[in-house]
Amino acid sequence: MSNGMNSPSRNRPRKVAIVLFNLGGPDSLAAVRPFLMNLFKDPAILRVPFFIRPFLARVIARARVKPATENYALLGGASPLLELTRRQAMALSAALPEIEAQSFIAMRYWHPFSRAAARAVRAWNPDHVLLLPLYPQFSTTTTGSSLTAWREAAAQVGLVTPVTTLCCWHTDAGYLASIAAPVRTTYERARAEQGVGAKLRVLFSAHGLPEAIVNAGDPYQAQIEETVAGVVAALGIPELDHVICYQSRATPQQWLQPSTEAEIARAGRDGAAVVVVPIAFVSDHSETLVELDVEYAALARKDGVSGYYRVPAPNDDPAFIAALADIARRALARGPGLCSGAGGRVCGEPHGACPFARAAIAAEQAV
Repeated sequence: MSNGMNSPSRNRPRKVAIVLFNLGGPDSLAAVRPFLMNLFKDPAILRVPFFIRPFLARVIARARVKPATENYALLGGASPLLELTRRQAMALSAALPEIEAQSFIAMRYWHPFSRAAARAVRAWNPDHVLLLPLYPQFSTTTTGSSLTAWREAAAQVGLVTPVTTLCCWHTDAGYLASIAAPVRTTYERARAEQGVGAKLRVLFSAHGLPEAIVNAGDPYQAQIEETVAGVVAALGIPELDHVICYQSRATPQQWLQPSTEAEIARAGRDGAAVVVVPIAFVSDHSETLVELDVEYAALARKDGVSGYYRVPAPNDDPAFIAALADIARRALARGPGLCSGAGGRVCGEPHGACPFARAAIAAEQAV
């Protein structure tokens, strides 16, 4: 595809395919089990020897299929993630009028998979491809896994167009402002309802990760902390009582602490109301609409929490889409190759799983 026919014309906008990575979700109750199998068969998720992984994936999926099916039944029998991502994709394309942009969706564990997205991109015949993960913070379990799947799919369908790969954008000022605005609105509502002297604590709840993955060099936890620091700074609330916590533990390993459940219980003991911010999620799905809105809200009532308020996910909020469009513009301006929202590498030396670190190692080995 990298021939003269693909060269941008002076008389038309640059033709850019923006590939949005996301997790995916079952589109029916019958799809819950295969969705879970796809998730746990991923070597980026279940880090055990390859000959054990299929067996262990079946065991974990079997244990989780009943509660997961019940959760998706509460959502009408399917995940809303694909429809919300489609809305984000359409809004993002419209927010880039200076180029001929079309957004494509590549889900990791359920349709549309990367191969279908790669075929669609190839058929559209763009001048350039931008890989834009809908994960602000990089993790080998999310963006890293999606990049592996995309590269395999692109090779299989013969897609060879120049590519810009965005690895993370967790400290982008526009993104931070788009998160801070609804946090402030929800916080002010909680303050008004709870009273001036009431204790009010903000729980920044991120999806959890096994500690072993972080200890192996994954930058996710550090980037979550940087995002939260940026949001807190943008809020500008003096002496804000806040904490980072982690939800959605999926395996028996030790996961990042403290858990969101533990922090809800602590708020109950402290007599504090809570404002829960789904900090690592840019779209609503079962972890926000069921885990936070139903399960954790019930837990808060049980633990005597005086008030439970959940900040909405960005979804297709105009401020968030505008921030995403600016992130895309800056990434495209850097040209083909790997970049972060800040330009170059943003992770320190301990984070050897950073894609910049891995690219440097691969370059050294190639010499």
